Amino acid sequence: MNKWDKLQQLKDSGLVAVIRRPKQDHIYNLAQALVDGGVGALEITVDTPDVFDMIVNLKGIFGDQVLVGAGTVLDAETAKQAITVGSDFIFSPIVDIETIQLTNSYGKISIPGVMTPTEIVTAYKAGADLLKVFPGNSLGVNYIKELQGPLGHIPMMPTGGVTLENVAQFIKNGAVAVGVGGSLVNKEVIEAGRYEELTEIAGKFIHLIKESRSIVHY
Repeated sequence: MNKWDKLQQLKDSGLVAVIRRPKQDHIYNLAQALVDGGVGALEITVDTPDVFDMIVNLKGIFGDQVLVGAGTVLDAETAKQAITVGSDFIFSPIVDIETIQLTNSYGKISIPGVMTPTEIVTAYKAGADLLKVFPGNSLGVNYIKELQGPLGHIPMMPTGGVTLENVAQFIKNGAVAVGVGGSLVNKEVIEAGRYEELTEIAGKFIHLIKESRSIVHY
């Protein structure tokens, strides 16, 4: 599957699970539960011990069934390491031009973190495929809507504080996808082994995303 097909797969699902510092003995069941719930992409943050082994293993197990990528990537060197082990995308909390360009040079999806209109345009001109509007909840659900006038041609996805209570409004306001962390990947649920709850929550997110898209004729 090429980069553009993978990017469309991510957008079609509309849901990226942000997995921060998972344990090695949890990652497979966690990933399977999220995939079963309809999650289109799994982001594992690079501050996770053995993160690159996890990415290799998940890509080997799931193939093209779900995208697997690295998150919290701050520089091009780390991006290259993640890409070398099979990452489909690189998520950053910042705009780093070198990281965007390197990710593109390897034919992978680049998703840098932005806050201001200037950062959005700068990152997009540098070759970003999707813009991670971060922190989404702090900026508010209407922030995406207000950006649609001048910057509606640029695909954006809020991350940070996205919940079942606000995801629909983010989509209605123009987000092409959302990144969801703690309100989906609940550590207490994982520690207790209640993976079916993760599948259920993911399914609720997917339902709300699809329902919201039908309302705005996405």
